[in-house]
Amino acid sequence: MKTKVNEISIKYQGNFKMKQAPKITSSNSAVELLFESWDKDRIGLQECFKVMLLNNSNKVKGIFEVSTGGITGTLVDVRILFAVILKSLTTSIILAHNHPSGNLKPSEADKQLTNKIKNAGEFLDIKLLDHLIIIPDGDYFSFADEGIL
Repeated sequence: MKTKVNEISIKYQGNFKMKQAPKITSSNSAVELLFESWDKDRIGLQECFKVMLLNNSNKVKGIFEVSTGGITGTLVDVRILFAVILKSLTTSIILAHNHPSGNLKPSEADKQLTNKIKNAGEFLDIKLLDHLIIIPDGDYFSFADEGIL
């Protein structure tokens, strides 16, 4: 009898290869790439949480969709998030989620989750560079730019 093994599989199918991977230099460059990866039909309907995985040179290794929720929220299992980060040998991350309502203001839950992930990352030497809130029209809020990271 075979034993079934639960494993997280990571595969990135994007329009760039590692040697051509874009380098993130600002919140704006991260948002442009993240917005391209978002399903334009869903961005105004359902909240979704993603993580951008970066190497030591801030070049993008991939974007992983951690969770999809409802109209006003999505649950993020930090253990699954870090399983993906660790398996991909990522050294820094950018978090992102959308607000279908178009409201750019981070909620208290957004701030608490950001701090929880930041603290866990510090313990594992994984740097949280930013947490971005994106709205359907492409505008965004950056925790780093606003000095609350």
